[in-house]
Parts: sequence; C-alpha cells; structure tokens
Amino acid sequence: MRKALRWLLALTVLIGTLSTAGAATAAEPEATGTADIADIKEKLLSVPGMSLVEEKPYTGYRFFVLNYTQPIDHRRPSKGTFQQRITVLHKDESRPTVFYTGGYNVSTTPRRSEPTQIVDGNQVSMEYRFFTPSRPDPADWTKLDIWQAASDQHRIFEALKPVYDQNWLSTGGSKGGMTATYYERFYPRDMDGVVAYVAPNDVVNNEDSAYDDFFATVGTEECRDRLNGVQREALVRREPLEKRYAAYAADNGYTFDTIGSLDKAYEATVLDYVWGFWQYSLLSDCDTIPADAENATDDAIWNSIDTIAGFSFYTDQGLEPYTPYYYQAGTQLGAPTIVFPHIEEKYIRYGYQPPRNFVPRSIPMRFQPYVMKDVDSWVRHNARQMMFVYGENDPWGAEPFRLGKGARDSYVFTAPGLNHGANVAGLVADEKALATARILEWAGVASSAVQSNPAAAEPLAPFDAKLDKRDIEREPTLRP
Repeated sequence: MRKALRWLLALTVLIGTLSTAGAATAAEPEATGTADIADIKEKLLSVPGMSLVEEKPYTGYRFFVLNYTQPIDHRRPSKGTFQQRITVLHKDESRPTVFYTGGYNVSTTPRRSEPTQIVDGNQVSMEYRFFTPSRPDPADWTKLDIWQAASDQHRIFEALKPVYDQNWLSTGGSKGGMTATYYERFYPRDMDGVVAYVAPNDVVNNEDSAYDDFFATVGTEECRDRLNGVQREALVRREPLEKRYAAYAADNGYTFDTIGSLDKAYEATVLDYVWGFWQYSLLSDCDTIPADAENATDDAIWNSIDTIAGFSFYTDQGLEPYTPYYYQAGTQLGAPTIVFPHIEEKYIRYGYQPPRNFVPRSIPMRFQPYVMKDVDSWVRHNARQMMFVYGENDPWGAEPFRLGKGARDSYVFTAPGLNHGANVAGLVADEKALATARILEWAGVASSAVQSNPAAAEPLAPFDAKLDKRDIEREPTLRP
C-alpha cells in the first residue's frame, strides 16, 4: 500500500486545502522538555486539509485528535471529500514514527502500540474509512475497499512525512494488522517496516477446513468438552432461552430487522460462543465454564453464552457500528464458516451466517474472490521487512500469512498459549529478542550493541500501565 502518482497527490492536496474543516482549539499544555514542543501543533495544522478537534494532555507527550480532508475516491479526487479522523501522539520530531490502525474506529484516548513503545517514538493513528464519524455523506459503499483505505493511509503519510522525517513503521492488530499488510502491498515504498499482529489471511473464502482443524485440537480435551457442552445445551434449550432473549430485547429496545429474526440472532450468538472463548480467553479460564452443561441451570447457560459471545451483538443496535466491517468481509476480506460435529443437525437451523445477513439489504454487496489471493501472493513473493505475530490459541491465526522464497528480512512468529492479544512480549525469549531487534533496526534506532547481538534488544521506552494498556478490546466474535 504505497505510492500514488504525483499529479494525483497534487490534486488531493489541493482538495484538502479547499475543504479544511474548522474546529475548536484546546488549551496548550505545559511543555515537557522536548525541543520542538512549542510549535508542533502549528506544524500539524499547517498541513493542507488538517484541522484540530481537540488536544489532550499526557505527560511526556502531546496528543492531538485531528480531522484530515480525504477524497471519497482516490481515483477521482474531484468527486468529493470527507473528514477522516486521525490522532497524533507526539514524542519528538527527531524520533521514528509508528503508523497505527486498528481497522475500525480510532481511539481518542492516548494509547501507545507495542512498536511505539519499543522504538520510543511518535504514533499516528488512523480511523478506517466509513467508520463513523469518518464516513462520506452520502455514503457510496463501492468506495469502501482495501485500495481506497490504503490510499487514505498513503496520503496521510505523505502529508506528515515532512513533519516526522525519521523512519516510519506501520502496525496494527487483527483487522488493523490486515490493514497494515494491505497498505504495504499497495504502497511498498512508504514504510521502513511492518509489524502486523494476529492478521487473518482468508485466501480462499469457501475453503475453511483450517478452522475446523483448529477447534478439534486447541487447548485440552477437557476444556473443549466443556465449551462444546454449553454450546450444544444452549441450542437444546432454545425455546426457554429464546423467551428470555425476547424479554431481554424488549427491556433494552433491541430489534432484529438486519439479521431477520430473533431466532437467527440467538443461534448466531450461540454458534459464536466457542470461537469467542478462544479469541479472548486463555486455557486457564476454562474453570469458568460449566463442567456439566446438561445439569446446569438455565441461568448458568445463559450467563456463560452472554459473557463470552454477547446476546446484544446481533441486534440492529449491536450490528450497526460494524456495518463497514461486514460489508468488507462480504465483498473482499472473506469470512470463516465452520462445522459443529458435537451438535446434532436438528438443533442447527442456519449455521454460520454470511456477512450479507449482517448488512442492511439497502447496501448492495458482491464478493471479489481475487482480492485476497492477490495480497497473499504479493506477501509470499515480495515481503520486505515485514513481521507477523500470532497467538497459538487464537482462532483467527488458523489461516495466517506465510512467507515464500521471495521474502526478505521478514518473519512469522507464534506466541505460545496466547490468544487474539498476542504480541512480541509474549514470544519465547530468543524470538522476542530477534523481533525487538528487527523493529529497532527498521526504525533506525538500534544501538551498535543490538546490531551485533540481537539478544541485547529491549524496548527503549519504559512500560506505562496506562499508555501501554494491552487489554483485548471486546469485539464481536466473528470480526478480526
């Protein structure tokens, strides 16, 4: 995901200049001792198309929430613009910069990704297009694709590179890891390195046996039996538990127009349960799962499903914020389909439902099977200074990115026993040191000691419990 033509850049910058939105100015925080601290806001706001939403103080940093004017269609920039929300965690212009995306909404709370801590750098974070408020109005959904999003990221990089002129790395977790990978595929000259965490790679959308193999062997047999038992029992008790679901929905004003019925929403939630456990939990959490599902109370079954999968998600209100994700899953990214050998067919009415069921019918969708094949082939043969980190017990890692003979200075690591929150810190010692050393080298801040001995590599910034909070965001189970 990299270079656009120079004339296209000139046009889009011009559009940004003409369409800059006004915003409130926050009070200046006290200086933190950095040489350029007094004028970084002025530099950021001098970028054509950039406007300030707010500034939030954080010791040792400046943190800005900004809007940036982007073309709705990077191929036809004259066809209109929208405001894309980004944030900047400013450390020092002399430090490297990490470009982070989660692939969804951007957090407006100061946070530091793991590579940012490792290199002690600045961080630019981007909200993915079509996630509100970064959505064109009216929304032309055909302009929501991985190339357009990569071009958003490229254009932000081009705008901010004059301010932050040291090395840049891109990173992200889950769909953010996918986003960082797609960006690299289309603009491979922008970044000096890529660190993609737990990024699924669904190359052939209708071939998902890898997920079935994963669920047949993950964890321990005892833990799998507990989870399978609760999941099956929730379908056996469908009638009484759906009555409870109906009352729950009525009490909270939930509706089911998008998915089609409460019955479909109930089954979708139950079928997410086992996946959701392994995505967010550890093997040690199996003790929280009812051991004897057949003799468990309705409350125990309901509470276990609700805690892990969440009965509110497949309501209209739960699905609406994630329409852009399901649109992409149903047009380019793909979505997994798994079987349930522990549940008799008579208890399953719909199976894993396709993304089409989670997007309003007023939005047309057509799947493009060649898109992920192209990305996968590019990574295998062209990866340069790319790193993929997976968790051993994360379902989304069942179909990972792999490297071929054409890859150079690139790596795939798996953190033992970890889930969808896997990171470099969770790798075995020698892989952790190697990964840290390569990140420092790509960022241009590796000491001579690290260059000669990767085992000496450590993060350059001390851990900050608030800024480096790594808790996995509770996400709907079937989105990465």
